[in-house]
Amino acid sequence: MLSLESVRKTYSQGSGASIREVEAVRGVSLSIRAGEFVSIMGPSGSGKSTLMHLLGALDTPTSGRALFEGTDLAKLSDNERSRLRRDRIGFIFQFFNLLPNLRAAENVALPLFLAGFSRKVALRRSAECLERVGLSNRADHLPDELSGGEMQRVAVARALAPRPRAILCDEPTGNLDTANAKSILDLLRSLPDMGTDDIPGTSVIMVTHDPGAGAMADRIIRVRDGVIEAEESLRSSGVHA
Repeated sequence: MLSLESVRKTYSQGSGASIREVEAVRGVSLSIRAGEFVSIMGPSGSGKSTLMHLLGALDTPTSGRALFEGTDLAKLSDNERSRLRRDRIGFIFQFFNLLPNLRAAENVALPLFLAGFSRKVALRRSAECLERVGLSNRADHLPDELSGGEMQRVAVARALAPRPRAILCDEPTGNLDTANAKSILDLLRSLPDMGTDDIPGTSVIMVTHDPGAGAMADRIIRVRDGVIEAEESLRSSGVHA
């Protein structure tokens, strides 16, 4: 489903004579199967968010290859990568990233509006996703009328709306209390398990500092100083390569 092959990612920092190259990822290879839930964990500055950006077509490697369902992301144009992110990859962030002037239903439907779906079809799909996350009764509320847990569930519903093959999460429970964090993690845990023998569920890749959140995954990838330090299999995901 998603893979990195001997990937390096280098950034330039500073300017003029003080410019220097910083290698955020150093020769990483990994593969994530369809319908697998993987946690990426490591200290601040370890490269885990860079790995997520490379897997999610938000960035391209300095060297090596990042692949989505066999397609080399670096060979796509900017517009093609944008369409891939819009249609086939869902994103959930720590700070929700909801548009404040749109109601919950419209925030969820936004990727479908951008993809050219009619308002009727987009809002119907939005209603289905809000029901799935238990927020049908909040569809007409603006973000500032929702609690933090509700806003994150709206963000999950928005990520689900295009029916993506993979969902990438960056500290999705970082701003939530214990009860709301558990609710979001249970939702994420259910996505890979929704698959069948013929059609695997959605792959979930989650960057987190929280050991309890990480333990919800099928596998934990631990990174440090831009390399994979260790991998730990927690349960059989029962998925297909």
